[in-house]
Amino acid sequence: MLQLSDKRLGDYLEYWAEHTPDKEYIVYSDRDLRFTWKAFNERVDTMAKGLLAIGVTKGTHVGIWAQNVPDWLTFLYACAKIGAVYVTVNTNYKQNELEYLVKDSDLHTLCITDGTFDSNYVDMVYEMLPELRTCQRGHLESKRFPRMKNVIYVGQEKYRGMYNTSEILLLGDNTEDALLEEAKQKVSCHDVVNMQYTSGTTGFPKGVMLSHHNIANNGFLTGEHMKFTQDDKLCVCVPLFHCFGVVLATMNCLTHGCTEVMVERFDPLVTLASIHKERCTAVYGVPTMFIAELNHPMFDMFDLTCLRTGIMAGSLCPIDLMKQVNEKMYIQVTSVYGLTESSPGMTHTRIDDPPEVRYTTVGRDFEFTDVKVLDPETGEECPVGVQGEMCCKGYNVMKGYYNNPEATAEVIDKNGYLHSGDLGVKDENGNYHITGRIKDMIIRGGENIYPREVEEFLYNLPGVRDVQVAGVPSKKYGEEVGAFIIMHEDAKPLTTEEVRDFCRGKISRHKIPRYVFFVKEFPLTGSGKIQKFKLKEWSLRLCAEAGIEII
Repeated sequence: MLQLSDKRLGDYLEYWAEHTPDKEYIVYSDRDLRFTWKAFNERVDTMAKGLLAIGVTKGTHVGIWAQNVPDWLTFLYACAKIGAVYVTVNTNYKQNELEYLVKDSDLHTLCITDGTFDSNYVDMVYEMLPELRTCQRGHLESKRFPRMKNVIYVGQEKYRGMYNTSEILLLGDNTEDALLEEAKQKVSCHDVVNMQYTSGTTGFPKGVMLSHHNIANNGFLTGEHMKFTQDDKLCVCVPLFHCFGVVLATMNCLTHGCTEVMVERFDPLVTLASIHKERCTAVYGVPTMFIAELNHPMFDMFDLTCLRTGIMAGSLCPIDLMKQVNEKMYIQVTSVYGLTESSPGMTHTRIDDPPEVRYTTVGRDFEFTDVKVLDPETGEECPVGVQGEMCCKGYNVMKGYYNNPEATAEVIDKNGYLHSGDLGVKDENGNYHITGRIKDMIIRGGENIYPREVEEFLYNLPGVRDVQVAGVPSKKYGEEVGAFIIMHEDAKPLTTEEVRDFCRGKISRHKIPRYVFFVKEFPLTGSGKIQKFKLKEWSLRLCAEAGIEII
């Protein structure tokens, strides 16, 4: 009988450290770095005491700006044990976005790495906090960011004004255990433990406040739907700064006592090699990740028969792709639907659902979650088969947006239902079908067109690897349908007219794409989600480059 737990994140960690001390919890196969539950818990305790030593206490906001490095999770659990709030920073952020988040979140301490191939985090932090170049560690006084007190470099290098990991651990070694025990006693499972900033596709990003209770239970139920046990090994190649990584992956493993095989930055070859070497039983990814793995020239070199399940989520999951993942990677693939504000899962297909349910729906409600399809105009519940807005109420609804009660009230109604902004339909079996976003809807001359419907149709076109549909501005109709298509490398090239001919007589005339753009990639967020709003911007540029007049 499933039930919600009031355990804090640290409680789970300490339970497995005591009951399965020598079992591997975190593995980096590409560098043969391995932590048992006991060793990892000890490192977390030392890190927690180190954070206490530099002034981090209950309610303090600690940021992490890093890819899936080994100590990403160490800092998460260290913060969780002492009641600090772990603020995840998108690894793709640039200077202005970083500074906005630091200011908006009232950040006290920021943990960083060197950065990514096109962003030097150290340089960007020095630009934001020039005082670091002349101050001693722990004595930062910033004029622009007065709440910021510490920067920690996650690694061994030394930078002026910053602590590094070794120094925090050394401070922890010299801090009394009693201080940690005292801090732990003050932490409740309903305290905020994680704050994630929404992608900000409309307006400024907002800090989503999630509690231990929110994310631990969502991760636990996710694992139950896929029948996870202590024997499972999950390959985590999705970014930890996103709910997909830190909740659906990490909280699943934390609550079930299984192993996380980590990939620092998604690379299809490293992912395939890690699965093969460690005999992983599950792997997650957005569609573009699975496409990259399946199409890798060395794919056939790896034995993936160890795999049994996983999650494909984050954007439209093409039916053909899900079938390929099932057939070639041996994965009974499931789909989770939700959003950061719902911790993130609202619905999930179960591993024992029939293939047609797992391929064509996002499953049914999470336990202890009341999911409803509501009419956006009236707020009334829609009958089965009638499209409306996906909404939910339950343990998984966020505590709110940080310092933004007005925005919180816009998405959580007076009855406690979180409004997703997504359109969906509930079928007669209780499974949900996501049909698009309210704001992504294309309105062509008064006709409502839902991109997902057109996308699903265009996936049937021979040679198409991936497709996205978005509105293109039109002087005559307000918007026209634009199709952005990625072809398979060995596919016969298509023309716009061939795509349109394929549609004629099969879908309504007003849904046939007026504009067809053949592209190599889509604009993505750091977590791999496709940014539809940028496709609209691309359409204007691509039309101009091709000399196509927009009418």
